[in-house]
Amino acid sequence: MKAGVKEHMETIIKRITNTEDDENIYEQAGKILREGGLVAFPTETVYGLGADALDADASGKIYAAKGRPSDNPLIVHIASVDALYDLAEKIPDKALRLADKFWPGPLTMILKKQSKVPDSITGGLGTVAIRMPSHPVAAELIRSSGVYIAAPSANTSGKPSPTRAEHVINDLSGKIDMIIQDDTVDIGVESTIIDLSEEIPTILRPGYITKEMFEEVIGEVAIDPAIMGSLKEGIVPKAPGMKYKHYAPNADITLVEGACDKVVEYINRETALKESEGHKTAVMATDETRGRYTCKDVVSVGHRDDELSVARNLYAILRDFDKQGIEYVYSESFETRNVGQAVMNRLIKAAGHKIVKLD
Repeated sequence: MKAGVKEHMETIIKRITNTEDDENIYEQAGKILREGGLVAFPTETVYGLGADALDADASGKIYAAKGRPSDNPLIVHIASVDALYDLAEKIPDKALRLADKFWPGPLTMILKKQSKVPDSITGGLGTVAIRMPSHPVAAELIRSSGVYIAAPSANTSGKPSPTRAEHVINDLSGKIDMIIQDDTVDIGVESTIIDLSEEIPTILRPGYITKEMFEEVIGEVAIDPAIMGSLKEGIVPKAPGMKYKHYAPNADITLVEGACDKVVEYINRETALKESEGHKTAVMATDETRGRYTCKDVVSVGHRDDELSVARNLYAILRDFDKQGIEYVYSESFETRNVGQAVMNRLIKAAGHKIVKLD
């Protein structure tokens, strides 16, 4: 058993009902956080697993509960822009302009950290990742608890991120103190992360907020090449999800890129072979193409012209594959404009960078 995690602890599960009873939930959750415990809660992106960000021992429990590498930084969730001045050593004008435009919302900014921010949540870096969630439950929990909340996604490290309370329960029940249940997660992929600690702002993880949206506010923005690849050994990741395999179901995923007809032909051939060998196989397609596949299990992630619906459905579909005992998944690729880039980033990491490119 890893240090900091009790074996088979009793996890409190409480549902938000938008009644007076909710006040007791926030009170109980805030007490747990202030005493160094762990609380899972919904945000507008995915469910987060929270601890007091300034309590090094508490944040250590997050890594233990998730089985998360300790060099993978955590994001600090705040309820007020004023918190920037408490957590960050230097706040560039561009950070304030982005906060004014996109907070509260699915934006994480990386800034030089104050000494009070423990190294245990920054991966040993001199920077801190900060975001102000817009989800009402997350916002109220931060405000009422009186602490900044360090929170990665509330899942077993490497598995698909949780967009429903049942996902959190399946992964972390018995390992954490409390789960706040409110399945109104909307966006479905994690926040966009932009590094403002260097001269040119750089996107380290794509999300709902895109490069074009940033550039309308602050001018030139770069994209880290690791977004569609992975970091080399020995390089410390500056943001969550840059270095390790992430978002992956138990199944072996192959991402197939190319002209539509060739992609369909390839996937049909490969799934027929796998099924003939007795393997449980599935295809991730779109509304436009699902009828062209011969595999027994074909799942549409949504309409190609509605990237947000694809993002919203992605993690739940990957988790459903585990429920069904699927062994091999073949997925179409998606456009990388707008939030589609975030979808492809997650799929590439879920596939462990296993991509078939058809001419």
